[in-house]
Amino acid sequence: MKTPPPPATENPTFDSLGLKPELVEALTSLGYEEPTPIQAAALPPLLSGKDLLGIAATGTGKTAAFSLPLLQHLTPGAAGPHSTSALVLVPTRELAMQVSEAIHRYGQKLGVSVLPLYGGQEIGRQLRVLKRGVDVVVATPGRALDHLRRKTLKLDRVQTVVLDEADEMLDMGFADDLEAILSETPEKRQTALFSATLPPRISSIAERHLREPERIRIAKEKLEAGEMPRVRQTAYIVPRAFKIATLGRVLDLESPTAAIVFCRTRTEVDELTTSLNGRGWRAHALHGGMSQEQRDRVIKQFKSQAADLLIATDVAARGLDIPRLSHVVNFDVPNAPEAYVHRIGRTGRAGREGVAITLLEPREHRLLRNIEKLTGQRIEVSAVPTVSDLRARRLEMMRSSLHEALVEGELEAYRGVVENLATEFSVMDVAAAAVKLLQEKEDEGREAAEQDIPTVAPPSEKRFPRTERSGPPSRGGDRPERPARAPRADRGEAGGERAARPAREPRAPEWNVTRLFIGAGRTAGMRPADLVGAIAGEAGLDSSRIGAIHIADMYSIVEVPEPDAARIISALKGATLRGKKVSVRRDTRD
Repeated sequence: MKTPPPPATENPTFDSLGLKPELVEALTSLGYEEPTPIQAAALPPLLSGKDLLGIAATGTGKTAAFSLPLLQHLTPGAAGPHSTSALVLVPTRELAMQVSEAIHRYGQKLGVSVLPLYGGQEIGRQLRVLKRGVDVVVATPGRALDHLRRKTLKLDRVQTVVLDEADEMLDMGFADDLEAILSETPEKRQTALFSATLPPRISSIAERHLREPERIRIAKEKLEAGEMPRVRQTAYIVPRAFKIATLGRVLDLESPTAAIVFCRTRTEVDELTTSLNGRGWRAHALHGGMSQEQRDRVIKQFKSQAADLLIATDVAARGLDIPRLSHVVNFDVPNAPEAYVHRIGRTGRAGREGVAITLLEPREHRLLRNIEKLTGQRIEVSAVPTVSDLRARRLEMMRSSLHEALVEGELEAYRGVVENLATEFSVMDVAAAAVKLLQEKEDEGREAAEQDIPTVAPPSEKRFPRTERSGPPSRGGDRPERPARAPRADRGEAGGERAARPAREPRAPEWNVTRLFIGAGRTAGMRPADLVGAIAGEAGLDSSRIGAIHIADMYSIVEVPEPDAARIISALKGATLRGKKVSVRRDTRD
């Protein structure tokens, strides 16, 4: 009979779970305060080297649950050419990027190298990194299998394999690929399989590829009927670099009585608190790095209306009840939909309508879709308020203030000025001039400080569609060569924009491309749609032939077919992008 794992402490910490000091230090610097339930349950067996079968919903903290033990067991630099020490398989390129970034952050102090592999990615960098060897590979199954067949990736030295969101990989038709990949890994390896559900086919994979696994299940919290509060829910899609500017603008427009702004980490809480105080708001921070005395003082000030905004982490705000709270703001979209419900449940009480505002980065549609699915409510996606919107709002507030002054009376001391001017101008013009002076004083310094925030097109009415199987799906760009099978419908692995494109004819391998450098980026308001539109419109290139697009602050990189590169460069040099002439050339960087 298998010995059960030791009981978890009531409030375990990452340090108490036995992680390396470098990992604990990295987690602390990122503002992680305590393990989530799945992390507390999964870390002990994985750290002890056991296989694991974890059943948990998206957004419960699975990435850290498997990444931290994986990093604990790694010897950085041990993988030889074309080899890796750990392999993480995920269903989509979006998730591959997210997991890769997370592992890089956790393992940065250990000097761990991480490489994401997915369809639609420029192949040159993949080949260069794989040739040297890499500690961790995070891949979609199709692209991993493609590299195995080309012998540019070897799995004979793999110590750890993780199957993340295994049920979704099977739904997308990757069953054969998973079997082929796992057959190339050593028999004596550690394997962790995570899935939101446990259908028979997941059990079958676990029986074949996991050795006496520990089984953990993290129950999904259920919402009772009628539990959702009366809250107006709005989301704004905005690039991360402009989130603080957007938040300031939205708060100026909404003018909350009192608001809690939720962030993921304590570092972000401190930075945002400083920024908002600089914009004239009375904001206080609340996170787990503060003493109990400090926390009590902040909460007391907020409840006594000595502060307008409370910038907090989820952990720090547990159990907090503020009756006058009018707004809840998600500066970061919570990974767990249940966390969203808990957050916005703090407003809209006692029959009053509350407001929930979420700042959504362009690649986070999936998180919003999960929230809508859980709550059964649609979240309105709105355009970021413009400077004109703010000016109109300030005028409306001034009108209200003037109305209150007229009702209160006591204007005798000022009538003489108006009567004197009325001999030369109409009373209406005198009043308008007074309002103008007040407004100009109110706006003094604000116009110059207002940052241009790029417009991100809201999603179509077909909100964040989940990939459905109406027939056998294909790998899209992820599997360029499989002559034995007929082409199949797009699986959507290439991400949101690519999944929305119509089916296309089979084409040459997608790495026969050239990267173009375009001298305009986020600071110029550049969007993928602008680049696609310019290339398609000016050079006459079918948009389906445009590859990966990367937009940095000062420049953009676009992949285009090599035979069309010269024509595209020539066409764009004579065109304007976002109203300006920009430099266009082949990208010569590594």
